[in-house]
Amino acid sequence: MAAMKPRTGDGPMEVVREGRGIIMRVPLEGGGRLVVELNQAEANELGTAIQAVMD
Repeated sequence: MAAMKPRTGDGPMEVVREGRGIIMRVPLEGGGRLVVELNQAEANELGTAIQAVMD
């Protein structure tokens, strides 16, 4: 049986454009990553919501 490496959430948040979609990968505290695919309108809405909280 091969040794398994632990999955960690270490590393930066990533956001990349793949085709028509925008892929966001967010490291999680308990390990692993949350991967979300957004379209342009959803990404704009998310950005607006985050800005509203930051102000």
